[in-house]
Amino acid sequence: MADVTGSHLVARALQNEGVETVFYLMGGPISPIITEAEKLGLKAYYVRHEQAAAMAAHAYARATGKTGVCVTTSGPGTANAITGIANAQADACPVICLGGSVNVESITLDAFQEMDQVPMFKSVTKLAFKADLTHRLPEYLSVAFRHAQDGCKGAVYVDLPGDVLSGKVDDETVLFPTSYRVESRSMGDPALVRQAIDLLAKAERPVVVSGSGILWSEASDEYRAFIDATGIPFYTTPQGRGAIAEDHDLVMPGARSQAFREADVVLVLGTRANAMLFNFQAPRFNANAKFIEVNIDGKELGHNRPVDVGILGDAKMVIQQLTEEAQGRIDSSKFSAWVDNLRAQDAARAERSEALLNSDQTPIHPLRLCKELREVMSRETILVVDGHEILGFARHSIPTYLPRHRINAGPHGCMGVGVPFGLGAQAAHPDKQVVVLSGDGAFGWNGMEMDTAVRLNLPIKVVISNNAGFTGRGSYGSVGRELGWQRYDKMMEAIGCHGEWVEEPDDIRPALERAFAADGPAVVNVKTEPTALAGSAVGM
Repeated sequence: MADVTGSHLVARALQNEGVETVFYLMGGPISPIITEAEKLGLKAYYVRHEQAAAMAAHAYARATGKTGVCVTTSGPGTANAITGIANAQADACPVICLGGSVNVESITLDAFQEMDQVPMFKSVTKLAFKADLTHRLPEYLSVAFRHAQDGCKGAVYVDLPGDVLSGKVDDETVLFPTSYRVESRSMGDPALVRQAIDLLAKAERPVVVSGSGILWSEASDEYRAFIDATGIPFYTTPQGRGAIAEDHDLVMPGARSQAFREADVVLVLGTRANAMLFNFQAPRFNANAKFIEVNIDGKELGHNRPVDVGILGDAKMVIQQLTEEAQGRIDSSKFSAWVDNLRAQDAARAERSEALLNSDQTPIHPLRLCKELREVMSRETILVVDGHEILGFARHSIPTYLPRHRINAGPHGCMGVGVPFGLGAQAAHPDKQVVVLSGDGAFGWNGMEMDTAVRLNLPIKVVISNNAGFTGRGSYGSVGRELGWQRYDKMMEAIGCHGEWVEEPDDIRPALERAFAADGPAVVNVKTEPTALAGSAVGM
Protein backbone atom coordinates (compact mmCIF):
# COMPACT_ATOMS: atom_id res chain seq x y z
CA MET A 1 0.00 0.00 0.00
CA ALA A 2 1.17 3.54 -0.76
CA ASP A 3 -0.31 6.98 -0.35
CA VAL A 4 -0.49 8.98 -3.59
CA THR A 5 -1.63 12.53 -4.30
CA GLY A 6 -4.56 13.60 -6.40
CA SER A 7 -2.12 15.14 -8.88
CA HIS A 8 -0.50 11.73 -9.33
CA LEU A 9 -3.91 10.15 -9.90
CA VAL A 10 -4.77 12.70 -12.59
CA ALA A 11 -1.47 12.03 -14.38
CA ARG A 12 -2.01 8.26 -14.22
CA ALA A 13 -5.56 8.63 -15.45
CA LEU A 14 -4.27 10.61 -18.45
CA GLN A 15 -1.67 7.94 -19.10
CA ASN A 16 -4.30 5.20 -18.92
CA GLU A 17 -6.37 7.12 -21.49
CA GLY A 18 -3.45 6.99 -23.91
CA VAL A 19 -2.74 10.70 -23.63
CA GLU A 20 0.78 11.48 -24.79
CA THR A 21 0.75 15.28 -24.92
CA VAL A 22 -0.69 18.11 -22.81
CA PHE A 23 -0.49 21.89 -23.10
CA TYR A 24 -0.35 24.11 -20.04
CA LEU A 25 0.85 27.23 -18.30
CA MET A 26 2.43 26.66 -14.91
CA GLY A 27 0.98 27.80 -11.60
CA GLY A 28 -1.19 26.75 -8.71
CA PRO A 29 -2.57 24.30 -8.07
CA ILE A 30 -1.88 22.37 -11.29
CA SER A 31 1.91 22.34 -11.64
CA PRO A 32 2.20 19.07 -9.64
CA ILE A 33 -0.02 17.39 -12.27
CA ILE A 34 2.53 18.29 -14.92
CA THR A 35 5.43 17.11 -12.75
CA GLU A 36 3.73 13.75 -12.25
CA ALA A 37 2.77 13.50 -15.92
CA GLU A 38 6.33 14.07 -17.08
CA LYS A 39 7.54 11.37 -14.67
CA LEU A 40 5.18 9.00 -16.48
CA GLY A 41 6.56 9.96 -19.89
CA LEU A 42 3.91 12.42 -21.09
CA LYS A 43 5.14 15.37 -23.12
CA ALA A 44 4.06 18.72 -21.66
CA TYR A 45 4.31 21.94 -23.68
CA TYR A 46 4.18 25.17 -21.69
CA VAL A 47 2.84 28.22 -23.47
CA ARG A 48 2.68 31.96 -22.79
CA HIS A 49 -1.10 32.26 -22.38
CA GLU A 50 -3.81 29.80 -21.41
CA GLN A 51 -5.86 30.69 -24.50
CA ALA A 52 -3.00 29.30 -26.55
CA ALA A 53 -2.95 26.10 -24.47
CA ALA A 54 -6.61 25.45 -25.30
CA MET A 55 -6.09 26.29 -28.97
CA ALA A 56 -3.02 24.09 -29.25
CA ALA A 57 -4.98 21.20 -27.71
CA HIS A 58 -7.72 21.86 -30.28
CA ALA A 59 -5.29 21.63 -33.20
CA TYR A 60 -3.61 18.57 -31.69
CA ALA A 61 -6.99 16.84 -31.66
CA ARG A 62 -7.67 17.93 -35.23
CA ALA A 63 -4.30 16.67 -36.43
CA THR A 64 -4.43 13.30 -34.63
CA GLY A 65 -8.07 12.35 -34.10
CA LYS A 66 -7.34 11.98 -30.38
CA THR A 67 -8.63 14.09 -27.50
CA GLY A 68 -6.61 17.23 -26.88
CA VAL A 69 -5.82 18.15 -23.27
CA CYS A 70 -4.93 21.49 -21.72
CA VAL A 71 -4.25 22.25 -18.06
CA THR A 72 -4.84 25.72 -16.62
CA THR A 73 -4.20 27.53 -13.37
CA SER A 74 -6.94 28.74 -11.03
CA GLY A 75 -9.11 31.81 -11.51
CA PRO A 76 -7.90 34.15 -14.26
CA GLY A 77 -5.71 31.44 -15.77
CA THR A 78 -8.63 29.11 -16.34
CA ALA A 79 -10.83 32.01 -17.49
CA ASN A 80 -8.22 32.77 -20.14
CA ALA A 81 -8.93 29.38 -21.73
CA ILE A 82 -12.64 29.99 -22.28
CA THR A 83 -12.26 31.38 -25.81
CA GLY A 84 -10.23 28.39 -26.96
CA ILE A 85 -12.57 25.89 -25.31
CA ALA A 86 -15.66 27.58 -26.74
CA ASN A 87 -14.08 27.48 -30.19
CA ALA A 88 -13.35 23.76 -29.85
CA GLN A 89 -16.93 23.09 -28.79
CA ALA A 90 -18.29 25.04 -31.76
CA ASP A 91 -15.99 22.98 -33.96
CA ALA A 92 -17.24 19.67 -32.47
CA CYS A 93 -13.66 18.88 -31.48
CA PRO A 94 -12.77 16.71 -28.45
CA VAL A 95 -10.78 18.87 -26.05
CA ILE A 96 -10.61 18.54 -22.26
CA CYS A 97 -9.63 21.46 -20.06
CA LEU A 98 -8.42 20.54 -16.57
CA GLY A 99 -8.75 23.76 -14.61
CA GLY A 100 -7.21 24.28 -11.21
CA SER A 101 -9.39 26.05 -8.64
CA VAL A 102 -9.39 27.13 -5.01
CA ASN A 103 -9.64 24.58 -2.21
CA VAL A 104 -13.10 23.18 -1.57
CA GLU A 105 -12.76 24.30 2.05
CA SER A 106 -12.12 27.88 0.88
CA ILE A 107 -15.19 28.30 -1.32
CA THR A 108 -17.15 31.50 -0.46
CA LEU A 109 -14.25 32.87 1.63
CA ASP A 110 -13.02 35.21 -1.15
CA ALA A 111 -9.93 33.09 -1.40
CA PHE A 112 -7.05 34.11 -3.68
CA GLN A 113 -8.16 33.72 -7.33
CA GLU A 114 -11.52 32.33 -6.28
CA MET A 115 -13.96 32.12 -9.19
CA ASP A 116 -17.02 29.97 -9.71
CA GLN A 117 -15.46 28.40 -12.76
CA VAL A 118 -17.88 25.58 -13.58
CA PRO A 119 -20.79 27.87 -14.53
CA MET A 120 -18.41 29.87 -16.71
CA PHE A 121 -17.82 26.80 -18.86
CA LYS A 122 -21.26 25.21 -18.83
CA SER A 123 -22.61 27.12 -21.81
CA VAL A 124 -19.54 26.48 -24.00
CA THR A 125 -18.91 22.76 -23.38
CA LYS A 126 -20.66 19.41 -23.65
CA LEU A 127 -20.03 18.92 -19.93
CA ALA A 128 -18.56 20.95 -17.08
CA PHE A 129 -18.29 19.71 -13.49
CA LYS A 130 -16.24 19.88 -10.29
CA ALA A 131 -14.13 16.93 -9.15
CA ASP A 132 -14.49 17.06 -5.37
CA LEU A 133 -13.14 13.72 -4.08
CA THR A 134 -9.48 12.76 -4.42
CA HIS A 135 -9.97 9.00 -4.63
CA ARG A 136 -12.47 9.38 -7.49
CA LEU A 137 -10.25 11.50 -9.76
CA PRO A 138 -9.63 8.68 -12.30
CA GLU A 139 -13.39 8.11 -12.50
CA TYR A 140 -13.99 11.79 -13.11
CA LEU A 141 -11.43 11.76 -15.92
CA SER A 142 -13.09 8.73 -17.50
CA VAL A 143 -16.38 10.63 -17.56
CA ALA A 144 -14.66 13.58 -19.23
CA PHE A 145 -13.14 11.46 -21.99
CA ARG A 146 -16.38 9.57 -22.56
CA HIS A 147 -18.30 12.80 -23.12
CA ALA A 148 -15.61 14.42 -25.25
CA GLN A 149 -15.46 11.47 -27.66
CA ASP A 150 -19.05 10.24 -27.70
CA GLY A 151 -21.18 10.88 -30.80
CA CYS A 152 -20.80 14.47 -31.92
CA LYS A 153 -17.50 15.27 -30.25
CA GLY A 154 -16.89 18.34 -28.15
CA ALA A 155 -15.22 20.09 -25.25
CA VAL A 156 -15.33 19.17 -21.56
CA TYR A 157 -14.24 21.15 -18.51
CA VAL A 158 -13.19 19.48 -15.24
CA ASP A 159 -12.68 21.72 -12.20
CA LEU A 160 -9.84 20.53 -9.94
CA PRO A 161 -9.73 22.15 -6.47
CA GLY A 162 -6.31 22.52 -4.91
CA ASP A 163 -7.03 20.42 -1.82
CA VAL A 164 -8.43 17.61 -3.99
CA LEU A 165 -5.18 17.57 -5.96
CA SER A 166 -2.93 17.78 -2.91
CA GLY A 167 -4.97 15.25 -0.93
CA LYS A 168 -3.50 11.79 -0.40
CA VAL A 169 -5.24 8.42 -0.62
CA ASP A 170 -4.26 4.77 -0.49
CA ASP A 171 -3.40 3.74 -4.06
CA GLU A 172 -5.11 0.37 -3.65
CA THR A 173 -8.46 1.97 -2.87
CA VAL A 174 -8.59 3.90 -6.15
CA LEU A 175 -10.67 2.65 -9.08
CA PHE A 176 -9.15 3.18 -12.52
CA PRO A 177 -12.03 2.57 -14.98
CA THR A 178 -11.31 0.38 -17.99
CA SER A 179 -13.32 -0.76 -21.01
CA TYR A 180 -15.93 1.92 -20.47
CA ARG A 181 -16.06 3.50 -23.94
CA VAL A 182 -18.01 1.81 -26.71
CA GLU A 183 -15.96 1.46 -29.89
CA SER A 184 -18.70 0.02 -32.11
CA ARG A 185 -20.02 1.99 -35.08
CA SER A 186 -23.70 2.50 -35.77
CA MET A 187 -25.09 1.66 -39.20
CA GLY A 188 -27.94 3.51 -40.87
CA ASP A 189 -31.48 2.21 -41.22
CA PRO A 190 -31.35 0.09 -44.44
CA ALA A 191 -34.78 1.33 -45.52
CA LEU A 192 -33.62 4.94 -45.29
CA VAL A 193 -30.41 4.11 -47.16
CA ARG A 194 -32.55 2.73 -49.99
CA GLN A 195 -34.68 5.88 -49.95
CA ALA A 196 -31.54 8.01 -50.18
CA ILE A 197 -30.32 6.12 -53.24
CA ASP A 198 -33.81 6.35 -54.73
CA LEU A 199 -33.55 10.14 -54.59
CA LEU A 200 -30.00 10.22 -55.97
CA ALA A 201 -30.88 7.82 -58.80
CA LYS A 202 -33.68 10.16 -59.90
CA ALA A 203 -31.57 13.31 -59.55
CA GLU A 204 -30.26 15.30 -62.49
CA ARG A 205 -28.05 17.74 -60.60
CA PRO A 206 -26.91 16.10 -57.33
CA VAL A 207 -24.11 17.29 -55.06
CA VAL A 208 -22.48 15.91 -51.92
CA VAL A 209 -21.58 18.25 -49.06
CA SER A 210 -19.33 16.82 -46.37
CA GLY A 211 -17.77 18.01 -43.13
CA SER A 212 -15.36 16.98 -40.42
CA GLY A 213 -17.55 14.02 -39.47
CA ILE A 214 -15.79 12.23 -42.34
CA LEU A 215 -12.45 12.80 -40.62
CA TRP A 216 -13.59 11.85 -37.11
CA SER A 217 -15.11 8.68 -38.54
CA GLU A 218 -11.92 7.95 -40.54
CA ALA A 219 -14.14 7.53 -43.58
CA SER A 220 -11.95 9.13 -46.27
CA ASP A 221 -11.41 5.90 -48.23
CA GLU A 222 -15.11 5.06 -48.12
CA TYR A 223 -16.02 8.59 -49.14
CA ARG A 224 -13.77 8.50 -52.18
CA ALA A 225 -15.12 5.08 -53.16
CA PHE A 226 -18.66 6.47 -53.08
CA ILE A 227 -17.76 9.53 -55.18
CA ASP A 228 -15.84 7.42 -57.70
CA ALA A 229 -18.73 4.95 -57.96
CA THR A 230 -21.47 7.56 -58.42
CA GLY A 231 -19.71 10.42 -60.20
CA ILE A 232 -21.44 13.03 -58.03
CA PRO A 233 -19.64 16.37 -57.54
CA PHE A 234 -18.64 17.04 -53.93
CA TYR A 235 -17.80 19.97 -51.69
CA THR A 236 -16.41 20.08 -48.16
CA THR A 237 -16.60 22.47 -45.25
CA PRO A 238 -13.34 24.26 -44.40
CA GLN A 239 -12.65 21.84 -41.55
CA GLY A 240 -13.43 18.78 -43.66
CA ARG A 241 -10.93 19.55 -46.40
CA GLY A 242 -8.56 16.85 -47.53
CA ALA A 243 -11.05 14.06 -46.91
CA ILE A 244 -10.54 13.48 -50.63
CA ALA A 245 -7.47 14.92 -52.35
CA GLU A 246 -8.42 18.20 -53.96
CA ASP A 247 -6.94 17.34 -57.32
CA HIS A 248 -9.74 14.79 -57.76
CA ASP A 249 -11.60 15.10 -61.05
CA LEU A 250 -14.84 16.09 -59.29
CA VAL A 251 -13.35 18.98 -57.29
CA MET A 252 -14.65 22.25 -58.78
CA PRO A 253 -14.29 24.97 -56.14
CA GLY A 254 -14.98 27.82 -58.53
CA ALA A 255 -18.44 26.41 -59.20
CA ARG A 256 -19.40 25.99 -55.54
CA SER A 257 -22.06 28.72 -55.51
CA GLN A 258 -23.63 27.46 -58.73
CA ALA A 259 -23.64 23.87 -57.49
CA PHE A 260 -25.44 24.80 -54.28
CA ARG A 261 -27.86 27.10 -56.04
CA GLU A 262 -28.85 24.63 -58.79
CA ALA A 263 -28.57 21.20 -57.13
CA ASP A 264 -31.82 19.23 -57.10
CA VAL A 265 -30.62 16.65 -54.53
CA VAL A 266 -28.09 17.39 -51.78
CA LEU A 267 -26.43 14.57 -49.82
CA VAL A 268 -25.02 15.92 -46.55
CA LEU A 269 -22.38 13.76 -44.88
CA GLY A 270 -21.13 14.46 -41.36
CA THR A 271 -21.69 18.18 -41.18
CA ARG A 272 -24.15 20.63 -39.67
CA ALA A 273 -26.61 23.12 -41.14
CA ASN A 274 -24.81 26.08 -39.62
CA ALA A 275 -23.60 29.43 -40.93
CA MET A 276 -20.64 27.80 -42.68
CA LEU A 277 -23.19 26.30 -45.09
CA PHE A 278 -25.72 29.14 -44.97
CA ASN A 279 -28.02 26.91 -42.88
CA PHE A 280 -28.83 25.13 -46.18
CA GLN A 281 -31.29 27.94 -46.82
CA ALA A 282 -32.32 29.64 -50.06
CA PRO A 283 -31.08 31.53 -51.97
CA ARG A 284 -27.66 29.96 -51.41
CA PHE A 285 -29.24 26.52 -51.79
CA ASN A 286 -32.03 25.57 -54.15
CA ALA A 287 -35.29 26.06 -52.26
CA ASN A 288 -36.78 23.03 -54.04
CA ALA A 289 -33.85 20.67 -53.57
CA LYS A 290 -34.33 17.34 -51.80
CA PHE A 291 -32.03 16.90 -48.79
CA ILE A 292 -30.50 13.66 -47.53
CA GLU A 293 -28.59 14.04 -44.27
CA VAL A 294 -26.25 11.57 -42.55
CA ASN A 295 -25.12 12.43 -39.04
CA ILE A 296 -24.13 10.64 -35.87
CA ASP A 297 -26.06 13.27 -33.88
CA GLY A 298 -29.81 12.96 -34.38
CA LYS A 299 -30.36 16.56 -33.28
CA GLU A 300 -28.70 17.72 -36.49
CA LEU A 301 -31.06 15.87 -38.82
CA GLY A 302 -33.51 18.41 -40.20
CA HIS A 303 -31.94 21.27 -38.26
CA ASN A 304 -32.56 24.63 -39.98
CA ARG A 305 -34.00 22.94 -43.09
CA PRO A 306 -36.50 20.10 -43.49
CA VAL A 307 -34.84 16.81 -44.36
CA ASP A 308 -36.32 14.40 -46.91
CA VAL A 309 -34.23 11.44 -45.74
CA GLY A 310 -32.44 11.64 -42.38
CA ILE A 311 -30.04 8.81 -41.57
CA LEU A 312 -28.70 8.48 -38.04
CA GLY A 313 -25.38 6.66 -38.05
CA ASP A 314 -21.61 6.68 -38.25
CA ALA A 315 -20.38 8.25 -41.49
CA LYS A 316 -17.99 5.42 -42.33
CA MET A 317 -20.65 2.75 -41.99
CA VAL A 318 -23.43 4.67 -43.73
CA ILE A 319 -21.24 5.62 -46.69
CA GLN A 320 -20.38 1.95 -47.13
CA GLN A 321 -24.09 1.17 -47.12
CA LEU A 322 -24.80 3.92 -49.65
CA THR A 323 -22.06 2.67 -51.96
CA GLU A 324 -23.33 -0.88 -51.85
CA GLU A 325 -26.93 0.22 -52.46
CA ALA A 326 -25.84 2.44 -55.36
CA GLN A 327 -24.32 -0.47 -57.29
CA GLY A 328 -26.34 -1.01 -60.45
CA ARG A 329 -28.73 1.78 -59.51
CA ILE A 330 -26.72 4.98 -60.14
CA ASP A 331 -25.11 5.47 -63.54
CA SER A 332 -22.44 8.16 -63.21
CA SER A 333 -22.74 9.01 -66.92
CA LYS A 334 -26.22 10.37 -66.22
CA PHE A 335 -24.61 13.34 -64.44
CA SER A 336 -22.03 14.10 -67.14
CA ALA A 337 -23.84 17.20 -68.45
CA TRP A 338 -24.17 18.55 -64.90
CA VAL A 339 -20.51 17.87 -64.15
CA ASP A 340 -19.40 19.43 -67.46
CA ASN A 341 -21.43 22.54 -66.68
CA LEU A 342 -19.80 22.92 -63.25
CA ARG A 343 -16.37 22.18 -64.68
CA ALA A 344 -16.77 24.90 -67.28
CA GLN A 345 -17.79 27.39 -64.60
CA ASP A 346 -14.83 26.38 -62.46
CA ALA A 347 -12.41 26.75 -65.37
CA ALA A 348 -13.80 30.15 -66.30
CA ARG A 349 -13.37 31.46 -62.77
CA ALA A 350 -9.88 29.99 -62.54
CA GLU A 351 -8.95 31.72 -65.78
CA ARG A 352 -10.19 35.06 -64.50
CA SER A 353 -8.10 34.58 -61.35
CA GLU A 354 -4.87 34.05 -63.27
CA ALA A 355 -4.07 37.74 -63.53
CA LEU A 356 -4.18 38.19 -59.76
CA LEU A 357 -2.37 34.93 -59.02
CA ASN A 358 0.50 36.16 -61.23
CA SER A 359 0.23 39.86 -60.46
CA ASP A 360 3.43 41.87 -60.16
CA GLN A 361 1.69 44.73 -58.35
CA THR A 362 3.03 46.27 -55.16
CA PRO A 363 1.93 46.11 -52.46
CA ILE A 364 1.64 42.43 -53.31
CA HIS A 365 -1.79 41.00 -54.05
CA PRO A 366 -2.67 38.26 -51.51
CA LEU A 367 -3.49 35.82 -54.32
CA ARG A 368 0.09 36.12 -55.60
CA LEU A 369 1.29 35.23 -52.11
CA CYS A 370 -1.08 32.23 -52.03
CA LYS A 371 0.17 31.03 -55.40
CA GLU A 372 3.84 31.22 -54.36
CA LEU A 373 3.10 29.44 -51.08
CA ARG A 374 1.16 26.58 -52.67
CA GLU A 375 4.01 25.99 -55.13
CA VAL A 376 6.61 25.78 -52.35
CA MET A 377 4.62 23.56 -49.97
CA SER A 378 4.58 19.79 -50.37
CA ARG A 379 1.40 17.73 -50.55
CA GLU A 380 2.15 16.49 -47.02
CA THR A 381 2.38 19.96 -45.46
CA ILE A 382 -0.10 20.71 -42.67
CA LEU A 383 -1.55 24.15 -43.38
CA VAL A 384 -3.11 26.35 -40.70
CA VAL A 385 -4.93 29.46 -41.93
CA ASP A 386 -5.88 32.33 -39.64
CA GLY A 387 -7.29 35.73 -40.44
CA HIS A 388 -9.97 37.47 -42.46
CA GLU A 389 -9.08 38.39 -46.06
CA ILE A 390 -6.23 35.89 -46.33
CA LEU A 391 -8.57 33.13 -45.15
CA GLY A 392 -10.86 33.88 -48.08
CA PHE A 393 -8.05 34.20 -50.62
CA ALA A 394 -6.49 30.92 -49.52
CA ARG A 395 -9.81 29.07 -49.59
CA HIS A 396 -9.90 28.56 -53.36
CA SER A 397 -6.26 29.05 -54.28
CA ILE A 398 -4.47 26.56 -51.98
CA PRO A 399 -5.66 22.94 -52.19
CA THR A 400 -5.40 20.24 -49.55
CA TYR A 401 -4.54 16.65 -50.39
CA LEU A 402 -4.65 14.66 -47.16
CA PRO A 403 -7.10 14.30 -44.26
CA ARG A 404 -6.28 16.39 -41.17
CA HIS A 405 -3.82 18.55 -43.10
CA ARG A 406 -5.90 21.76 -43.22
CA ILE A 407 -6.82 23.41 -39.91
CA ASN A 408 -8.90 26.58 -39.74
CA ALA A 409 -10.68 28.26 -36.85
CA GLY A 410 -14.00 26.52 -37.48
CA PRO A 411 -17.59 27.79 -37.28
CA HIS A 412 -16.85 30.53 -34.75
CA GLY A 413 -14.33 32.17 -37.07
CA CYS A 414 -12.14 32.76 -34.03
CA MET A 415 -9.07 34.81 -34.94
CA GLY A 416 -5.70 34.45 -33.26
CA VAL A 417 -5.67 30.66 -33.59
CA GLY A 418 -2.83 30.56 -36.13
CA VAL A 419 0.33 30.22 -34.07
CA PRO A 420 -1.26 28.12 -31.27
CA PHE A 421 -2.82 25.82 -33.88
CA GLY A 422 0.58 25.55 -35.50
CA LEU A 423 2.13 24.56 -32.17
CA GLY A 424 -0.50 21.88 -31.59
CA ALA A 425 -0.17 20.47 -35.10
CA GLN A 426 3.63 20.40 -34.87
CA ALA A 427 3.51 18.71 -31.47
CA ALA A 428 1.20 16.12 -33.00
CA HIS A 429 3.46 15.52 -35.99
CA PRO A 430 7.07 16.49 -35.20
CA ASP A 431 8.33 15.10 -38.52
CA LYS A 432 5.88 16.99 -40.74
CA GLN A 433 6.19 20.50 -42.07
CA VAL A 434 3.63 22.83 -40.48
CA VAL A 435 2.89 26.17 -42.16
CA VAL A 436 0.74 28.91 -40.64
CA LEU A 437 -0.70 31.41 -43.14
CA SER A 438 -1.95 34.35 -41.08
CA GLY A 439 -3.22 37.86 -41.44
CA ASP A 440 -1.25 40.51 -39.60
CA GLY A 441 -4.14 41.39 -37.31
CA ALA A 442 -4.69 37.74 -36.44
CA PHE A 443 -0.98 37.21 -35.80
CA GLY A 444 -1.00 39.99 -33.22
CA TRP A 445 -3.28 38.08 -30.85
CA ASN A 446 -0.98 35.16 -30.10
CA GLY A 447 2.19 35.99 -31.98
CA MET A 448 4.16 35.85 -28.74
CA GLU A 449 3.64 32.10 -28.81
CA MET A 450 6.49 32.05 -31.33
CA ASP A 451 8.58 32.19 -28.17
CA THR A 452 6.99 28.86 -27.24
CA ALA A 453 7.97 27.51 -30.66
CA VAL A 454 11.57 28.61 -30.12
CA ARG A 455 11.84 27.33 -26.55
CA LEU A 456 10.29 23.96 -27.26
CA ASN A 457 11.84 23.40 -30.70
CA LEU A 458 8.59 23.40 -32.66
CA PRO A 459 9.83 24.57 -36.09
CA ILE A 460 6.60 26.02 -37.47
CA LYS A 461 6.84 28.36 -40.46
CA VAL A 462 4.57 31.40 -40.28
CA VAL A 463 3.72 33.40 -43.40
CA ILE A 464 2.00 36.73 -42.69
CA SER A 465 -0.14 38.50 -45.27
CA ASN A 466 0.46 41.96 -43.86
CA ASN A 467 -2.18 44.34 -45.22
CA ALA A 468 -1.54 46.88 -42.46
CA GLY A 469 -4.68 46.27 -40.46
CA PHE A 470 -7.67 44.21 -39.48
CA THR A 471 -9.67 42.95 -42.50
CA GLY A 472 -9.36 44.65 -45.88
CA ARG A 473 -9.51 48.42 -46.07
CA GLY A 474 -13.14 49.35 -46.61
CA SER A 475 -14.70 45.99 -45.74
CA TYR A 476 -16.07 47.21 -42.40
CA GLY A 477 -15.39 50.88 -42.77
CA SER A 478 -12.30 52.47 -41.27
CA VAL A 479 -13.00 52.56 -37.53
CA GLY A 480 -10.28 50.70 -35.63
CA ARG A 481 -8.91 49.05 -38.74
CA GLU A 482 -5.46 50.54 -39.25
CA LEU A 483 -2.39 48.87 -37.74
CA GLY A 484 0.34 49.92 -40.15
CA TRP A 485 2.82 47.54 -41.73
CA GLN A 486 4.25 46.21 -38.49
CA ARG A 487 7.66 44.56 -38.70
CA TYR A 488 6.71 41.29 -37.04
CA ASP A 489 9.73 39.72 -38.69
CA LYS A 490 12.08 41.89 -36.64
CA MET A 491 10.13 41.24 -33.45
CA MET A 492 10.36 37.50 -34.01
CA GLU A 493 14.04 37.66 -34.92
CA ALA A 494 14.63 39.20 -31.50
CA ILE A 495 13.27 36.09 -29.77
CA GLY A 496 15.20 33.63 -31.91
CA CYS A 497 13.15 33.04 -35.08
CA HIS A 498 14.33 33.29 -38.65
CA GLY A 499 12.67 36.46 -40.00
CA GLU A 500 12.14 37.89 -43.50
CA TRP A 501 10.42 41.04 -44.81
CA VAL A 502 9.11 40.88 -48.39
CA GLU A 503 7.87 43.78 -50.52
CA GLU A 504 8.43 42.55 -54.09
CA PRO A 505 6.48 39.66 -55.67
CA ASP A 506 9.57 38.01 -57.11
CA ASP A 507 11.13 37.91 -53.64
CA ILE A 508 8.33 35.81 -52.12
CA ARG A 509 9.51 32.39 -53.21
CA PRO A 510 13.20 32.81 -52.27
CA ALA A 511 12.13 34.08 -48.84
CA LEU A 512 9.80 31.11 -48.35
CA GLU A 513 12.49 28.67 -49.42
CA ARG A 514 14.99 30.15 -46.97
CA ALA A 515 12.42 30.07 -44.17
CA PHE A 516 11.45 26.48 -44.89
CA ALA A 517 15.11 25.49 -44.89
CA ALA A 518 15.81 27.32 -41.63
CA ASP A 519 16.56 25.18 -38.59
CA GLY A 520 13.73 26.25 -36.31
CA PRO A 521 10.69 28.53 -36.35
CA ALA A 522 10.49 31.18 -39.05
CA VAL A 523 8.35 34.20 -39.93
CA VAL A 524 7.99 35.58 -43.45
CA ASN A 525 6.26 38.96 -43.26
CA VAL A 526 4.82 39.93 -46.67
CA LYS A 527 3.57 43.44 -47.43
CA THR A 528 0.20 42.98 -49.15
CA GLU A 529 -2.43 45.25 -50.69
CA PRO A 530 -4.78 46.71 -48.02
CA THR A 531 -7.70 47.24 -50.40
CA ALA A 532 -7.78 43.65 -51.72
CA LEU A 533 -11.03 42.06 -50.57
CA ALA A 534 -11.46 38.30 -50.82
CA GLY A 535 -15.21 38.51 -51.26
CA SER A 536 -14.93 40.68 -54.36
CA ALA A 537 -11.87 39.06 -55.96
CA VAL A 538 -12.27 37.34 -59.31
CA GLY A 539 -12.91 33.67 -58.79
CA MET A 540 -13.83 33.91 -55.13
